Formats: sequence, C-alpha cells, structure tokens
Amino acid sequence: MEVFLPIAEVQINVVLFLFVSFIIGFLSGLFGVGGGFLMTPFLIFMGIPPAYAVANEANNILASSTSGSLTHWFKKTMDLKMGWMIIAGGLFGTIFGMYTFGYFKGINKIDLVITLAYMYVLAIIGSFMLRDGIMEIDRIKKKVIIKKKLHTHYWIHGLPFRTRFKTSKVYESALVPIILGLLVGFVAAIMGVGGAFLMVPAMIYLIGMPTKLVPGTSLFVTIFVTGFVVVSHSFTYNTIDLVLVLILITGSIAGVHTGQKIGQKLQGSELKTLLALLMLSVGVLMAYDTFFRNGTPAIKIPTDNILEISEFGNTIYTLSENYPIVYGISSIFLALVAGVAVSFIRRQISKRINKPTTASTT
Repeated sequence: MEVFLPIAEVQINVVLFLFVSFIIGFLSGLFGVGGGFLMTPFLIFMGIPPAYAVANEANNILASSTSGSLTHWFKKTMDLKMGWMIIAGGLFGTIFGMYTFGYFKGINKIDLVITLAYMYVLAIIGSFMLRDGIMEIDRIKKKVIIKKKLHTHYWIHGLPFRTRFKTSKVYESALVPIILGLLVGFVAAIMGVGGAFLMVPAMIYLIGMPTKLVPGTSLFVTIFVTGFVVVSHSFTYNTIDLVLVLILITGSIAGVHTGQKIGQKLQGSELKTLLALLMLSVGVLMAYDTFFRNGTPAIKIPTDNILEISEFGNTIYTLSENYPIVYGISSIFLALVAGVAVSFIRRQISKRINKPTTASTT
C-alpha cells in the first residue's frame, strides 16, 4: 500500500512504515527509553529527508510521552518540581537548537549535521553502556556486591540557588536541572529525540534522583520539550507531515505497550547490554549510510507505481501552506489526544484485569 507524503514529498509504503514503527516502539517499551534515537535514523534509512525525519519523529515522541507520563501520574511516580526546572532550561535549549538547525539548513548542511550527530552520539553512549552492561553481568555471575554511596557530589552541586526537592529527597543547586534541560532541549531540536537517553543517566548519577521517579519525570519533561520542537519546526520550516505522523503514532504506541509487558521479564543488566549493542549498530549504519551509500534508501520495498497527491494530502498541504499556526496546533493536538486516549484505555483495562474477585460464601 503506497502513499505519497504531501509535505515531505516522498512516496512510502504504509505497511513497511507501520511495521518499522511497531518494532521500534516495541524496543522502546522493552528497554524503557524513548525511541527517537532509533526511529529518526530508520526514517532516514527509508528515504525520509533528515530534516523531515527529525520534525515528524518529535511529533511521534510527543504522543508516546503523553501516554507514558499519564501512567506515571496515576502512580504518583514523578517529581513535578524537578520536572519544571528541567523544562525551564529545556525551552531555552530548544530555542538555541532551533537557531543552530536554521543556520545549517540555510547553508544546506543540516542533513549531514543530523547524520553525524547520530553517528557520534550513539557510538559514544552505546560504548559506555556496553561496558557497564558487560561489567554488571560479570559481577552478577561472580556474585560480587559493590557498595555505593547514596549520592556522589560533584562541583556542579555546589553552585548557588540551592533548593530542596522534597519528592526526590535531594538538596542541591537549582542550576543543575536547568543546565541539564538546556542540553536536552538543544539535542531534541537538532536530533528529533526526547532526550531520555541523556536525561535518565543524568537524573540518576548527576542529580541523584530515586530510580522509581526517573522515568515519569523524564516523560513529563519530554512532553514540553518535544512539543516546543514540533511547534518550532511547523511554524518555521514547514516540515511536519500529518500523514506520516498518523502512521508513526499508530505503529509505535501499539509497539510500546507490547514491549513494556515483555521487558518486565528481563533483568536490567541484560536490557542495558542489548540496548548498547542496538545503539552501536545504528551508529555504524548511520556512518555507512552517510559515507558509503549513493543516496538511495537503505530500506525500501521496490515498486513501479507512481502516485500523485491525494485529496487528503492536498488538504494537508494547503492547510500547512496557508494556515501554519492552525496546522501546527493540529499536529500537537493530534499527538496529545492519541497519547491521552491510549493511557486511559490502558488504565481501564488494567483496572478490570486487577479487579479483585469476591468469592461467594455459603
């Protein structure tokens, strides 16, 4: 089933994109991290121009983050004060990232910058995670127990404006989460990711938050950071394609919830090692795609059908061109509604499954 994307101006196979988005959503749920660092490269591999891949995956992340954040809200496993601090820095970081994005786009180097960013970031982080994962597995096999301090203090914790975060039970400079937000916002604007692969380790090892509060707080921050990225890309560069967003949201949300169920059965050290290998593999593929391929999509189903823009696609294109503000708000609204709807459906199903049964007495 072939569809022509009106904004990205690329012909795609819907079944292939649904399958890939489901698999990456499944992996995201399995590993407990956002799938942007996987989905954006694969969109590029399947022929979506990098600038469009970044913007549309940010919209997709907004939907999945909303769904996941509400789940943690119901469970009360997030630190809102810490989240707002990171968001404050994240918005400024996003602005700086968008200016950087615009500069490289203006000199026609943005595609190269995006691919190089993915190549180096995934290679570096994947290498460190692989080392830690292998060391943890080795310690488990040898039954070695290492006592660690509750919090390790660095020079950054001594900065001014110290404040108390009651939920996380930490007392440190408010500049720490703000600086983290600046970095996450910048990365999100350039790479089209939620920044969880940066936020999660920083929240645990740098800020010292309890592990149970990290995923929910990270997802809460991601909603606002990626929302701002989506609005900026839509208004400034006209790169949001609602047809592509609909396909990605459908596949990834279904995959996330499937992966979460299976991920509960695996150990953390095993997940970390598998995730590291996956990140390294994608980094290598990005390097190959950048320096050795001849520009053709790496993943594509051959077809001889040449499609023209449909009536729906034409409406999307007209709305994007003539009413960019309405179009941008519509893309945000679509992602939020999808995320909220899935979250409430999952909550209702969970209530019915876990509803205690009353045995009748005679």
